[in-house]
Amino acid sequence: MGLELYLDLLSQPCRAVYIFAKKNGIPFELRVVDLIKGEPPEEGASLEGWGLHLDGEDLQARARVDEYLAWQHTTLRRSCLRALWHKMMFPVFLGEPVSPQTLAATLVELDVTLQLLEDKFLQNKAFLTGPHISLADLVAITELMHPVGAGCQVFEGRPKLATWRQRVEAAVGEDLFQEAHEVILKAKDFPPADPTIKQKLMPWVLAMIQ
Repeated sequence: MGLELYLDLLSQPCRAVYIFAKKNGIPFELRVVDLIKGEPPEEGASLEGWGLHLDGEDLQARARVDEYLAWQHTTLRRSCLRALWHKMMFPVFLGEPVSPQTLAATLVELDVTLQLLEDKFLQNKAFLTGPHISLADLVAITELMHPVGAGCQVFEGRPKLATWRQRVEAAVGEDLFQEAHEVILKAKDFPPADPTIKQKLMPWVLAMIQ
């Protein structure tokens, strides 16, 4: 049996896996799951352990990728998830109001994290870990599309980050990039969740965005 990928492209890890497999010509059978209906959570999709990097096998390059990923999981990921849920998914999809104070704090946290991404990792490089695209760039860009899908102007006023996004999108391929992000960019059009789904989702979401 060939490789089967169980993915929901609403999920950042799923989008990263999807783009990585497509870009590297890895044949797979797509099995679509629906996370917001309570199917397997997004932690089920991961690039960890594949032993594959877009920038090859150079040990220093791999170390820089690993450094970024260690930072990403506890900072950018949290900020982007909270922005998505507080700005759009809670009020629009779940019908749960978010106080102006909570939303403002979330957006400030996102802004601080974006500044760290620029200052610590991107700096004046073409990509996050050097002159060539790596797994770090793929994970970062798919994460940043969460708040973009919620209507946050992530790249506005950040020309360095905006130019980096253009490089990543060009390296991935514009058609593949748009294909992978179609679901998240249409998330604002999701119909309201029915009470059963809402009851099932709430504990998982609250734990995920803490």
